[in-house]
Amino acid sequence: MKGLLKAGQNVVQKHLGFFILAVVLFWLKTYTGYLVEFNLGIENAMQKFLLLINPISSAIFFFGLALFAKGKRAYIWTIVLNFFLSFVLYANIVYYRFFNDFITMPTLTQTKNFGDLGGSIWELLKPYDPLYFIDTIILTVLVAAKFIKPEPVRMARKKVQLVLVSAIALLVINIGLAETDRPQLLTRTFDRNYLVKYLGTYNYVIYDAIQSMRISAQKASADSSDMGDVLNYKDANYAKPNPAYFGKAKGMNVIYIHLESFQNFMINYKLNGEEVTPYLNSFTKDKNTLYFDNFFHQTGQGKTSDAEFMLENSIYGLPQGSVFTTNGNNTFQAAPAILGQKGYTSAVFHGNYKTFWNRDETYKSFGYDKFFDASHYQMKDEDVVNYGLKDKPFFEESLPMLKTLKEPFYTKFITLSNHFPYPIDDAEASIGPDDTGDGSVDRYFQTARYLDESVKSFMDQLKASGLYDRSVIVMYGDHYGISENHNDAMAKVLNKEAITPYDNAQLQRVPFMVHVPGMKGGVKHEYGGQIDVLPTLLHLLGVDTKEYVQFGTDLLSKDHQQVVPFRNGSFVSPKVTAINGKYFDAKTGEPVKKNKEIQKEQEFAENSLQLSDKVVYGDLLRFYTPRDFKPVDRSKYDYNYRDEDKNKAKTEDQTKQEEAPAADQKQEQN
Repeated sequence: MKGLLKAGQNVVQKHLGFFILAVVLFWLKTYTGYLVEFNLGIENAMQKFLLLINPISSAIFFFGLALFAKGKRAYIWTIVLNFFLSFVLYANIVYYRFFNDFITMPTLTQTKNFGDLGGSIWELLKPYDPLYFIDTIILTVLVAAKFIKPEPVRMARKKVQLVLVSAIALLVINIGLAETDRPQLLTRTFDRNYLVKYLGTYNYVIYDAIQSMRISAQKASADSSDMGDVLNYKDANYAKPNPAYFGKAKGMNVIYIHLESFQNFMINYKLNGEEVTPYLNSFTKDKNTLYFDNFFHQTGQGKTSDAEFMLENSIYGLPQGSVFTTNGNNTFQAAPAILGQKGYTSAVFHGNYKTFWNRDETYKSFGYDKFFDASHYQMKDEDVVNYGLKDKPFFEESLPMLKTLKEPFYTKFITLSNHFPYPIDDAEASIGPDDTGDGSVDRYFQTARYLDESVKSFMDQLKASGLYDRSVIVMYGDHYGISENHNDAMAKVLNKEAITPYDNAQLQRVPFMVHVPGMKGGVKHEYGGQIDVLPTLLHLLGVDTKEYVQFGTDLLSKDHQQVVPFRNGSFVSPKVTAINGKYFDAKTGEPVKKNKEIQKEQEFAENSLQLSDKVVYGDLLRFYTPRDFKPVDRSKYDYNYRDEDKNKAKTEDQTKQEEAPAADQKQEQN
């Protein structure tokens, strides 16, 4: 035994031996992490093989760079590189646990958001997480404890070059095999799961960095000629307004209620025989409410900001990062600007600080007049949780500020309480948790009930103020609340044996409700998504969208396009659900073969996403101005905290409170 230990010690005291040990440990750790943490959809022997080998080329190449150093420095470089790559892997693991996605270069620019994650981070950590640095620890101990004493020499340059060439050769073989299983992997795929499955986390990071640099160059090289295909798309896909609905809400206020992380399966859902969201359920049945039950979120990495971006612009979010953080200074023709030029005052109400998602800059490009962020609210400690102000005090404090706006107004209220990991005090929980054994899933029903109660209270206040009867009220879910990482718990929630990829696609439905006073409501079954909201709303307000570059169409139009692309290139339609190149009957979930009609829908989805990305990356709207529209001048907007706004709201609220006793006294005298 001592002889074997001595032999092993002699091997790792040589540069190549230590290098091999580092590669093997790192490879085993990474492969284990793939299997434990990521749901990559491994389907065949080739994919299993590629998942097994793809960490090797990365480890050989990066650790091979350390071999250029002499003596102990080569070992130290190896340990440093090992730690760096381990950190990249672990960061992606934690990110994946929350977003079911991988980090991209643009998401690294969203550092303003990280400080607000709060309890979400702790929910994502696991007791075994230090094991993802176990190889770094082993290598460090071996060197620090002087179990090994590196030879004070530099490895021959030709040998080092041979190591690096071997790594590159392995990568080329890896890519070649991947292309046989997934043709055009690097040119057509929108799904990062595929890139990691075939190439590995580290090669994906390099690919993503190259893509980010390429994308950054697009804006600099773009010119007006790039708008040709976009304008052709606009003209070909324009959906004429439905005369039965066009202008039904003309001149009315607009109030958006952003239902954070709210999925459509919650509508009419009962937990232990009790409705979880009784008010929202009743709102879908209101005689003046249109409720779309086949409406899907289409967000990517930008999540909430992607939902906002699509609703305001009818342009898709990006495949990497968030438009708000990477392209917030672009030229846009957003709803606040369109309606602002027709006499509307616009404002956003949000119980978080204005820098989150770079809103304070992006809203200027949209043309928002006012932004009431956390600095306009009291933000008492007991009223703050998760990402900001709880929904009940948020709505209560917002109403006086809403009343200061000149009518007609276009407004948006962004809720926060129903957000992962769904924390809630026992005193505020009016319904018990589920019992799936998954804490965040079990609490989801409680925070959804809290949201429901908050919205009801706000609607009651709007009715009492008279605003309810002269406002269009739009409620929408921004993105999923329960990710694929909780499929086992969701299977229990939905009484299924398992959640299939088809089931998961169907779970991307979110509620979309439009209440217009005096208009006949009802349930609408048309397929649509967040990209379709803006043209739908504008037509209800009597504004034709023909001149605008929009990638969605009016949900109420007979010409509405019912193919709903997801950000990863999959899509749903009334006939088919397409998921990563596989196709299922939209009603039954049974597999179907690709035909000409499916191919046409696939091409439409891909073309829509590609042209939308072209518009954003190239900032192409700077080259096109619709008739009767003036480009937004960002310099005219400033959301710095102003005492007069808050004081005006307080004064009006106090006046109302002072008048109320006098009115009661007068009534008693009468």
